[in-house]
Parts: sequence; structure tokens; C-alpha cells
Amino acid sequence: MGHVEIPETDISGPVGLRGAPRPRTAASRNRTAALEQLWRAPTAQRDPAGRVPARRKPVHRASVGALTDLLALAGPAWLLLHLGEQPRPWLAAAVAGLLWTGLRGARGRYADPVRAEPGGAFGALGDWLVLLGVLAVLHAAAGGSVDPATAVVAVAPGLLAATAVEGLRAGRRGRAVRKVLLVGEAAGLDRAAELLNSRTDHAYQLVAAIPVGPGRPGFESVQVPGRLATCPADDDVTTVLGGAYAHDADLVLVAPGPQLTGDRLRRLGWGLHDAGIALSVVSELSGIAAGRVRPVTAAGLTLLHIAPPLRGGPQGILKAVLDRGGALFGLLVLSPLLLAVALCVRLSSRGPVFHRQVRQGQYNRPFTMWKFRTMVADAEARKAQLTEDNEVDGPLFKMRQDPRVTPVGRTLRRTSIDELPQLFNVLLGQMSLVGPRPPLPEEASRYDEREGRRLTVKPGLTGLWQVSGRSDLSWQETVSLDLWYVDNWSVATDMGLLARTVRAVTDGRGAY
Repeated sequence: MGHVEIPETDISGPVGLRGAPRPRTAASRNRTAALEQLWRAPTAQRDPAGRVPARRKPVHRASVGALTDLLALAGPAWLLLHLGEQPRPWLAAAVAGLLWTGLRGARGRYADPVRAEPGGAFGALGDWLVLLGVLAVLHAAAGGSVDPATAVVAVAPGLLAATAVEGLRAGRRGRAVRKVLLVGEAAGLDRAAELLNSRTDHAYQLVAAIPVGPGRPGFESVQVPGRLATCPADDDVTTVLGGAYAHDADLVLVAPGPQLTGDRLRRLGWGLHDAGIALSVVSELSGIAAGRVRPVTAAGLTLLHIAPPLRGGPQGILKAVLDRGGALFGLLVLSPLLLAVALCVRLSSRGPVFHRQVRQGQYNRPFTMWKFRTMVADAEARKAQLTEDNEVDGPLFKMRQDPRVTPVGRTLRRTSIDELPQLFNVLLGQMSLVGPRPPLPEEASRYDEREGRRLTVKPGLTGLWQVSGRSDLSWQETVSLDLWYVDNWSVATDMGLLARTVRAVTDGRGAY
């Protein structure tokens, strides 16, 4: 790309604004030359007038995705109900299709592939199970005459179509990356960069950073193409745009602080949006699901209303019903497997079939938890000898090659079949299908205030950390995931986690 001359008068104000020419000092001319170097980016073409080329806006796919789901479920549903001579097939198909589309839209399935909620095929399965529950409630309330078995078969094509689409979207999401330019004071940059670089379950790639003020960022691996002055300056937008174009960034992430807020941030937003570059602002909120945050404006202020965590109400009642019903159904369906496993445990090693252990439940109340025995009979007595071999931090005790585990027990642990007797605890109301794992009394006694918040909900048979790495996670990562669930759980979240548990158990990673 050849050299492009930029008139000095164009640099004196925000991009796109022209004013009367100003006298230029030597320092100003030097700054202009430096900015010209930034603007000579191979990823951006600029015209002699200094106009900023607009980025191409992404195609909006929400309507296409919603229409696809609607037709894929309602069309086959109408045909199957009509062939089965069910009453008013068009009405039943239309209601099911609209509920399916609304449910998936509410869960963010039609969002941009980069920003969409992860879930893939298991996300579609979770949505479909919720749809069945809603349709069952409507059927019972309205006294519908449609045969339930026929209705389930009729809406099955919608699940198959959504599974296929989600698989394609997951592939695109794996390749889609948002290149991020960080802007802010040194402390804010360090915090944002550390969080972005410490995890890989997001689509944001940090490519460069522009500090505000004289402070130096603590990271060295990220390039720094420029710097903003401590006070607002005419070249704020030019500097940020130059850095964004030089590194092909499509998102500017601002960490606000005393030197970058209010009018300065608003003017920066004007310039970025005029140039077609997205702007996001780092919030101090953490561990709060987006669904609990509602932005409102008052007296010129942008306020974020945060809904309190669910602790009861209709969703709490529905969760209790699903827990008891799911546990009873699971025990009936899995009874042959439970009997076979019990026989294997009894014949493979000396000791009882079940291992009963006191655990701490909701509000730190003790209860007896059941599981299949996977260790030798005197495992608890030998635990003190293995304390120095503990492979995890915090109050937990875990070993990849625990000598106390029997050969049959190792298989049961890898497949998590040893946990199935806890369905009895769920049936008794001591546990939930989904929730944090119940700690031992000695573990709970070492909890601080933050860790103790895990005990404000019922412990679960499965949970967020089990589907996110299981025993491969550190103690603090486990606590962070559990606290996220405690504050943001919902029945829809539980359904999604149950679906993801199937994949985690099949994978077997982190189970020992």
C-alpha cells in the first residue's frame, strides 16, 4: 500500500469532523507523522479525504434460524398428526412450532455464531426436553385430546433438524473469532487481559492494547500500537482506530476508569461506530448471567438492574417436581443396571455393596449420601497415609492412581455409575439432580464465606463443574463454577446441564 497523505487539519479533531486549520507545532507535526504510520495498515484502505471506511456489517441470521426451526417442527408435526387422524392438527402443530421457536430464541440459539450460547446438539436436546414439559403442562391444563405418544413423535423431527443446524453452527463458532483491541488504564488492562487469556471457552482473541495514561501494562505478549493521553485529546479516536485497523480488530473493549469515562467514552464510541467497529465496555460485575441484567436509563444515566438469584417461586416448585419425578423414573428404568452393578461390587471384593457417607447438604445440614462402593473396605482408615499424595488444592482429596480403588470401582468411577444410588437421596429431597457436589463435614468446616455460599442450594447428582472438566479442574475453578450456578440457576439451565452430563460421562475425562 502506498503512502497516503493525510491533511494536518483532519487530525485536529474527531474522525469525520472538519474545522478551521490550526497552527501546527513541531510536537504536533511529529504526532501527526506517528499517526500516519498507524493509519498505513495493510488491512484498511483509506481515501485522501481521510474518511474512515465502514466495516461490513454481519448478516442478521436470527429470522432465518427462527423460520427454519418453525417450519422444521410445525410442518412434519402437522403431517404426522393429520395422518394419525388427531383432532385439529394444524392448531397443535402451530402452537408447538411457535413454542419451539420462542424457547430457542429466549435461550439465545439465534444469536451471532460468535456470541451464541454454547450447547450444540446437547443444547438442542435440552431445548426439546423443555418443550415436551411445556406441551405436557398445556395438554393437561387444556384437556387436549391429542395422543401424548403421537405428539412426542410428531415434534421429534424438529429436534433432528435443530441438532443438524446446531452442529453446523458449532463448527462455524469454533472457527469464528473476534479480534479484540483493549483500551484502558494499566490496571484495567491487566485484569481484562488476564481473564481473557486464562480461559479458552470464548471467541475473543486479544490482539493489541492501548493504555491510557503513563502506566505500563503488566503483560508483554500483547502489542501496544499507541497510547492515549491522561486527559481527553483530539486524537483519541484516531489513535484507537489506527490500532484497530493495524491489527485487524473488529471489537474495541474498553476498561473504563477515572481517565476514560463519561464524555470521553461517548466520543470514542461515536468514532468507532461511524467506522463500523464494535464497542464493548468491561463491567465490574462478575458471575452474573446476562439474563439477570436489565439495562435501563434514568436522568441520563445507564443503569443495570440485577435480578436476585432464584431461591423459590414457581421455578423452585418445578425444580422439586422434576427432581422427584426424574429420580423415580431413573430408578425404575435403571433398576436392572443397578442390580447388575451391585452384584459385581459384591463379588469382586470384600465389603458392602453400598458406601454410605455423611455429607453436608443445603444450609450445611448433614445427611447420609449413598453410592456404590469403589474402594477397599478400609479405605477411610488408609486415607491419612495418602494425605501427602493429594493432587488437588483446597479441602478436596483426589488422586489419579488411588491405590484404594478396586478394579471394578475404577470402571464405575470412570463412567460415574457409582453415583447412581444418589437417586435415592434425590427422591428423599436431600439432593437435587443438578447442583454443587455435597462436601464432607471436614471439607465444609474449612470453607470461607465465599466457598460456604455453595451450600445455599441443594447439592446435586451432577453440576456445572462435572461437565466442565470434573477432577481436572483446580479447587478455585470448581468453586467459581459452583457459585455461578448458585446465583444463576434456572430450570432451563438444569435441563441443559443434564443433557451435557451425558456427553461428559461418555467422554470420561477428569473422572478418577
